Amino acid sequence: MKVVVIGASGNLGSAALRALTADGAARVVGVARRAPSGPSASDLASVEWRQADVSTANLEPVLEGADAVVHLAWKFQPTHRPEETWETNAVGTRRVLEAVARAGVPALVCASSVAAYSPVHHDDPVDETWETDGASAAAYCREKAYVERALDAFACAHPEVRLVRVRPAFVFQRSAASEQRRIFGGPLARPALLDRRRIPVVPVPAGLRMQAVHAGDVGRALATAATTEVSGAFNLAGAGVIGRDEIGELMGARTVEVPPNFVRHGLDTAWHARLAQVPGSLLDAVMQLPLMSTARAESELGWRPRHSAMDALEAVISGIPEKAGSELPPLRP
Repeated sequence: MKVVVIGASGNLGSAALRALTADGAARVVGVARRAPSGPSASDLASVEWRQADVSTANLEPVLEGADAVVHLAWKFQPTHRPEETWETNAVGTRRVLEAVARAGVPALVCASSVAAYSPVHHDDPVDETWETDGASAAAYCREKAYVERALDAFACAHPEVRLVRVRPAFVFQRSAASEQRRIFGGPLARPALLDRRRIPVVPVPAGLRMQAVHAGDVGRALATAATTEVSGAFNLAGAGVIGRDEIGELMGARTVEVPPNFVRHGLDTAWHARLAQVPGSLLDAVMQLPLMSTARAESELGWRPRHSAMDALEAVISGIPEKAGSELPPLRP
């Protein structure tokens, strides 16, 4: 079986590669804008790499003969130039869908996100039928919602393609700690400054509650979706919900509850001054995200997360000050 993973060198992609190559049953081709130039680590040594940018490359030759395509390519930054992220995330996804159809690939697995879901004002877990119009006006949410519509249209136009979309919560792993520090913190967020041993007090927006999932668990779900006859949407989240108490426990610090609007205003001010990497609209999304039920993934994929939400967040928090990463270009320390 040949599986092509697009966006294979990032947080999700690296986890998908590890899961797909674990038993050696599949021939795995990794496609990335920045493919590794040297030999890969032993756990990825069997991966065949192709370098391609989804926004510009002719993808059809790369997909020829594939039994399944796993599309994970995504660009979170630069948030100050949303036209650039749109070109990769929205236009790039449409180009992948067109290439899948032209190449006659029989199965497509695509990463969506909890951020694609519409806002909620309750704590009841939602299933995969909840509306996907985006959690806020943030570019990330708008682009994820657009991808959902593109997948809907693709499913109608190409019923012969088995289509799976996964909607994970916030995805963390230790080897992506340096990348995520750069994405969300930028150059001012030095690893030493984010060492929890140096942070006695942590401000937490009032009412914050969110889910998280370990990249390894998402990778296993992606591998199962690519290699078994399932279709449709699947929520993915580790056990437990993270709120103020859990953040205090992980950080080993006292927490102080602050009004979300205060935090949002501070973020927006810093973002407009080019001092922050994320705008206030992304905090709006975090505060309005639904909690997800993972019952469908458990019953149809046989999926059980091996890590809790706290485990996933711990992996990245502990990895940042230690400059954790991997040899894959986006994940390098």
